[in-house]
This record gives sequence, structure tokens and C-alpha cells, in this order.
Amino acid sequence: MSEQELARDLGFLEAYTLGLGTMIGAGIFVLPGIVAEAAGPASMVSFTIGGVVALLAALSLSELATGMPKAGGSYYYINHALGSFFGTIVGWGMWAGLMFATAFYMLGFGQYLLDQPSTAIGVVAAALVMAALLTLLNYRGVKETGSFQNIIVISLVGLILVFIAVGLPQVDPDLLQPFTAGQGWPAVGVTAGTVFVTFIGFEVIATSAEEIKQPGRNLPLAMVAAVVTPTLLYVLVMLVSTGVLPVPELAASDVPVADVARATAGALGAVTIGGFTIQFSVIGGGIMIIGAVLATISSANASILSAARVNFAMGRDKILADWLNQIHSKYRTPYRAILATGGVILALIASPLPIDTLADVAAFMFLVTYALVHIAVVVLRRAEPENYDPDFRIPSWGYPAIPIVGFFGCVVVLVQMGDTPLVTVSGVTLLSVVQAIGIGIILLSIGWWAYYARQKAISTTLVGEAVAPTKEAVSENEVYRVVVPIANPTTEQTLIRYAAASAYSHEGPTELIAVNVIEVPPQMSPEQIELEEERVNIQQDLLENAKETAETLDIPLRTRAIVGRNAGSALLSVIKEENADHVLMGWGGSSRRRDAIFGTTLDPVIERAPCEVTLVTNPRPSPGRIVALAGGGPNAPVAARRAGELTRTFENASLTLLNVQSPADNDSPTEDDLDERESPTSKGEAAISEVAVKAELEETEYDSQVIVSETVRETLIESVGKYDTVSVGATGQSFVAQTLYGSIPQTIVEESDGTVLISRDADRSPRTLREALGENLRSILEG
Repeated sequence: MSEQELARDLGFLEAYTLGLGTMIGAGIFVLPGIVAEAAGPASMVSFTIGGVVALLAALSLSELATGMPKAGGSYYYINHALGSFFGTIVGWGMWAGLMFATAFYMLGFGQYLLDQPSTAIGVVAAALVMAALLTLLNYRGVKETGSFQNIIVISLVGLILVFIAVGLPQVDPDLLQPFTAGQGWPAVGVTAGTVFVTFIGFEVIATSAEEIKQPGRNLPLAMVAAVVTPTLLYVLVMLVSTGVLPVPELAASDVPVADVARATAGALGAVTIGGFTIQFSVIGGGIMIIGAVLATISSANASILSAARVNFAMGRDKILADWLNQIHSKYRTPYRAILATGGVILALIASPLPIDTLADVAAFMFLVTYALVHIAVVVLRRAEPENYDPDFRIPSWGYPAIPIVGFFGCVVVLVQMGDTPLVTVSGVTLLSVVQAIGIGIILLSIGWWAYYARQKAISTTLVGEAVAPTKEAVSENEVYRVVVPIANPTTEQTLIRYAAASAYSHEGPTELIAVNVIEVPPQMSPEQIELEEERVNIQQDLLENAKETAETLDIPLRTRAIVGRNAGSALLSVIKEENADHVLMGWGGSSRRRDAIFGTTLDPVIERAPCEVTLVTNPRPSPGRIVALAGGGPNAPVAARRAGELTRTFENASLTLLNVQSPADNDSPTEDDLDERESPTSKGEAAISEVAVKAELEETEYDSQVIVSETVRETLIESVGKYDTVSVGATGQSFVAQTLYGSIPQTIVEESDGTVLISRDADRSPRTLREALGENLRSILEG
């Protein structure tokens, strides 16, 4: 069976916004009032502490994520490095943390929507309704939510930057004194735990590690950027908030950031439009309320998706029952996990727990997780498992200092968390409500491990199955590789034989790469495809059949079973990763979509693959009589080469190189009077010879045919109809554009009943300055 892998669809920008989307949420809008009341202006320091602790965790997570290329995040790394006992604790902890965080986000949504306290019935009702809608949205699997979320994130960052830019000049230094609130500096440490809920977003990046392009570069960059960006924004937002409104007024506000925006924008006066006067304070406050509503929705949606992924990862390792991870037959979403997650969130919203306690518990569970992440890094470094070779390693100057300091940083914050005491001795709080809830979740997870997961969980070691196997040490440049995407069992064998024919014609080692891609919606973790037995079985059958075909042809073949959100991008990534020389793909004919020429899967490969590309329509088991068009187009030689490869490989195959010439001008001498070198027939024969030489064809391997006709196009199309197989080169510089606009290849495909091969050469043409700049920009954004 071919081991499934996830398509690397996410570049730096996508991974960065994925993490930022969870972090730029309710925290920045709701927490200013809560933390200002506890720590005063010094709450800026609390955010800084939280950011430093998160940054250290991000560095350790980056090493683990690139050393264990599997989706699942901290749960996966800890479970496979430290065992199922700690894996169960972290799995339950992350699931609970995400649900507590979502409840916190939803109550923040209700506060800003209604401008009422989080305990108000209307706020709770609004939070319940929105949480239920988000659960339903993810249950049904609306594909557009991913793009919508990116728009929200970018808009929020811009909105906050404007808030800071307008507010900083109006900061009153007198309001920043005293710098700490009544409880002094100890309150700053306590508040650092509260604000940590805003830093759990970068965990989402690690959860998607296997889907990130160039993970050694993009993953740590995305994580660090996703931590540093909100840290700076939070500190500046707190500076503006505590410097514009007095702390008591800020603490009493249900919409603190909106009230600060009203105060700062109010200094700008008003604007009159069409006789109506609008105060800037109203505009500023209204915009921030809209921003807060969108932010809380964005954060909650991302957290629900992440919680479902944690469910799946635990089910995969037998820590949870697979029943929870069943995929909906229609919507292709893990509906049971989503419904269970949504049900707990609704219960938390309706519970009497205060909004700050919800935030604290979420932060508590993730601090426990990150403390264990730091331990996992040290364990793996010391154990040196055979295949643990992360693309990113904590720099030598930072190891082991970063994981050690990071571990103790998490512990110190955990010890101080919660300002509501539960157990006190001589006035000293030994256990807070938040700590009690967190420890209760940990004890619950230990009980679950002891009575369920201990016997059923998959046993792993430091060298375990989680670490991807090393590839054979073969020089990329010595092997001629042909990538063959396969999806149709009726044409699969023939495509493999055609690809083998291409490989046979090259000296030295050769290899075929058979690829099949299963597409999944954004709401579904790609790894959850394992639960859809029918689709997985079809994929495995296709790849196993490809292996059997290759064995009969005595040619090496590897298979790649990929799960991703875009088949075209996934195939393009495989071609680049394999350093392929040729990709041969089946094509069913014209696309039914107006925005796709060959189809959404083929278009990106055809336009951007750096190697030779061949499309095959109606592939026959035997190509029979083959004709290759030997015109003056740039891709005629590669079309002739494809035809020659088939002729050498298949029995009873023959090759004709065809050229059609226009007759001499009427005013010119007849062809008999022309110099033999200048006659249309001679020109055609010369063109055929030139194409044959470039295609490395021997004279004995083909027959030549030159036709002189006044209707070149019509004659050519009529002539090729007499053959079983037609091989034609793509015309023009843009394969897609020329095929779209009535080219000869497209017409042949439409009118031919036989096999048609459309080929283009490797894209090695010099780039213009504009193309080079565009490619570099795309490389930066996409990774």
C-alpha cells in the first residue's frame, strides 16, 4: 500500500495568515479592559511576557514540525516522542483549550454586538446563536470560508494599525501613572497567563506542518512572524488604551477598544456630507465594533476547525474512538467531531464561568502543552532517532537554552495563573479556580488513558513511524524521471506504457512516478481522508495497478498517494520535488468550466511545470500508425521525439513525419522551374529533416510526407485523420493561451477519433525582467 502524503499547498503568506487569524481576535478587543483592571498600564509588560513565552515555544515547535512531517501539531509530536500517556494529556488539553477559547471568543462577540456585559442574557444568547451557526457552517463545509477568513485577517491588521496611528499622538503620559495597579507587579505575572490565550494561534501553523511548502524556511518564519506581529500590536494597543482612557473607565467598559477609538477619533471633529453631520467618534467606534465582531467570528471558526483536527489525530492513534471521526457522506466533513466540539462550546457559553476564566483555562491548557513541547525537543535531540532530521533546528547558540528557558517560563506562568483563589493558606493562594479546572482536565485525561487509551493506543518510540522514511541516496541529476498522474482506471495502464516508452529512450537510470491526488474541502483535515474508505481504496487500487503494470514493463516505479485541497498545485509540487524531466497526463477533452482551459487540475501544471509536458487524449493500447507534425513551431521536435519513443517501444507501430506547404505564388515560376532548394516540396523535406535531427530520430525510424496545398490548415487536419495516433507540438509561447484560441492542436483533438498527443518542451527560455520579478514575488508569497 502506498503511504499517503498531504499536498504542500501553503506558502509563507498562507501559513502566516492562518496563525494570525486565530491570534488577531477577541483577545485584542476584549482583554484590554480585563487586564487593565488587574495590572494597569503595566499590562503591556504582561503581553510582552506572553509573547516571549510564545516565541520560545514557536521555535521548539518549528523544529518538531519539520522533523516529524505529519499534520497534528503539538499533540502528534508529544505523543510520538514521549508516548501515549503524555499524548493523551496534551490531546485532551488542546481540545479543551480550543473549546474554552472559542467560548471566550463568542462571549466577546456578544459583548461588542450588544455593548453589554458578558453576563447579560442577550450577550449569552447572541454567543450561543453564533456558535451554533459556526458549528453548522463547518458541519456543511463551506469552501469559501478560507478565503473569507484571510480577508478578515488582513482587514483587521490594517484596522488596528490605523487605531494605533491615530491613538499614539493622543496618549496622555499622566494616565500611565501609576504604571501598575493596586496589586503591583505580581498582578503582571498573573495577567501574563490571562493574555496567553491570544498567543495560541501559531499552534494552528504546526497543525498544518505537512501542508506547508519548504517547511524548513516557511514554517519557522510563519510561526515567528505570527507571534511577533500580534505581540507588537497588543503592546501598542494597550499603550493607546491606557494612555487615552483612565484605567477605571477602561475596566468598566464592555467594548473597551471601541470606547478608546471613540475618544481618539472624536479629537478629529466631524464631517458634513449632504447636509448630514457625522462625528468621527461615531465612525471610529462603529468601525472597531465591526472589526471586533469579525475578529471574534474568525478566531472561533479557526479554533473549531483546529479542535476537529485534534480529534482526528487522537482517533488515528487509538486514543479516541474512530466513531467520533466519521466523515459525512455528502459534505465530506468530520461532522461528529464538529458537533461534539460545538456542543461543548455551547455548554461553556451557557455556564456560569466568567469570560476571563474561560480565557485563563484555554491559556492554562496550552501552557501545559508547550511545556511538554520543550521537553520533547530535548528528548529527541538526546535520543537522536535515525530519521529525525528536521529542516529547521534551533541554532546551536540557542540549544538547549531555548527549550529549558521556555519550559520554566511556561511553568512560572502556570503557577501564577488565576486571580480567584480556591485554596488559600495564611493568605497565600495555593490553588486558583483556573488551576483547579486545568488540573481537573489533566486528571480526566489521565483517567481516560488508564481505562481506555492505555490498552488501545498505538505504541510508538522515538524512532517511530511518525518520522518520514529517508529517501534512497540517488543523485537527482542521474535519473530520468517521468511523472504520471493517474485517476482513470481505464486509461491508467496505457498512460504508464506511454510514460515507460519515454523512459526507455534515455540512457542511464530511469524512474516513473505514479501520482494520485484526492481533493478535500478546507473544513476537513487532509489526514481525515483515512476515514473515507471508498476513496482511499480507489486511490490505493490505482497505485497498486500502476506498480503491477511497471513490473511487467521491467521499469522502476514509485507511487505517491497525496491528499490536498488543490490537485493542480499538488501535482506541480510533486513535479518540482522530484526534479522531473517529463510529465505525461491524460486529458478528457475541453474543460466545461469557462475559467479553466484544460481543467483546474491540468492548467497550473501545463503553464508552470519546468519540465517537458505531454497531454494524451483517448490513449490506445497500441498507437498503431503514428503521424507527427513536422512544422516550424518551437515544440515540433519534442512532438516528434514523443512519436519516436512510441514507435520504438510498441510492436507494429510506424511513424510518419508530415509537413504541409503552401504552393508557390502564381506570379512565380512553376515548381518545376524553381531551384530544387526553393520549391515547396524541398522546403517541407528540409523542415522534416531539421525536426528529425532535433528529435534525435534516425532516417530509418520514420517516413517523410510533404503535401503542397493552398489550404494548409484544412489539408493538415484532413491528412492526420487517416492515422491512428497524432503527435503535435503546442503552438506559441503560451501553451494554454494558444490551445484556447483555435490552434491546430485543439482542432485535431476535437475532430480526431484516435489518440492525440500534445507536447511542449521544458520551459528553459530566458525570462524577461518582468517575469523574473513576478516569479520571485510569487516564490516569496507562496514559498
